Amino acid sequence: MARTAPFEAEANVARYEAWFERHRAAYAAELAALRALLADAPEGRGVEVGVGTGRFAGPLGFRYGVEPAWAMARLAKARGLVVIGGVAEALPLRAGSFQRALLVTTICFVDDLGKTLRECHRALAPGGALLIGLVDRESPLGREYQRRRAENVFYREATFYSTSEVVDALERAGFTGFAFRQTIFRPLDEIDGKAPEPVLEGFGRGSFVAIRAQKPSA
Repeated sequence: MARTAPFEAEANVARYEAWFERHRAAYAAELAALRALLADAPEGRGVEVGVGTGRFAGPLGFRYGVEPAWAMARLAKARGLVVIGGVAEALPLRAGSFQRALLVTTICFVDDLGKTLRECHRALAPGGALLIGLVDRESPLGREYQRRRAENVFYREATFYSTSEVVDALERAGFTGFAFRQTIFRPLDEIDGKAPEPVLEGFGRGSFVAIRAQKPSA
């Protein structure tokens, strides 16, 4: 069963939105890490799975989104996105119908990571790219979120993954050709626009990791 309950309450939607306003510089760094990988991704139709309120799909040029929590989806629609109701493990999308798919801070809320990635693989055309953004479980921020998860309405039931675990799951789902970017090297409250967080290749140091994986062309 999709873990959508925290995202259905209007008060929690406001709380979710407030995070991005309070941490604008960190949010900008996350977008920059994803954009760096999008630069070499195939052009074409893009869909974000777990689109939420559209904070990533819109700025990254993805027009479509799949979202099970309609309190979140309403705001994404107001931001001009085409939102389809559904869950990640059973995407209401035709096979091979998208060139790009996006999952940002979503995999920790799905019930079955393997099914989610296989569904993204199915929805992508041959040669298409999947971008994932996650807070690495083994990073400073990942450890803090786990330590304080009981206090956080969103993360109480979340399952955090390391980047290596996600890569292993991607390989089992049939993806290849991985590329990585990492950012968020300081505590969130220390990040501001005066000294933007760098975006570096690889993973293992930054708390936010962007992964690009490819569906083979043949």
